[in-house]
Amino acid sequence: MWLLIILVCLQSVLLVGAQTLLKISVGLWGPFSWSWEYFKTVLTTWQFALSGVCALCAMLVRMFTLKKFEFSVAYPLLSISYIIGLLSAQFILHETVPLTRWIGVVIVVIGVFFIVK
Repeated sequence: MWLLIILVCLQSVLLVGAQTLLKISVGLWGPFSWSWEYFKTVLTTWQFALSGVCALCAMLVRMFTLKKFEFSVAYPLLSISYIIGLLSAQFILHETVPLTRWIGVVIVVIGVFFIVK
């Protein structure tokens, strides 16, 4: 069970990392235009490239997890990414996360606890 938890946490960190880097990337690109300069900026932004690498690694971890563990247990555990995502939004992206979102995540995590038990 500990291996499953470690793998799911790793996948969650990679997924949230990919989305956080993507959010940072799109902020660096400026307004959209159908120009070579715009797409050159997109393709040369290291945060965008690293976002893709994180997403690919998350998918590989997920494939291993699904092969080794039951889907009905492994899938709900992925909701840990909600917690990591809110932490990323608050501390990396400096967004204001209201208490109601934290309460919602706690409710989801309590539900997952019951699914795993």
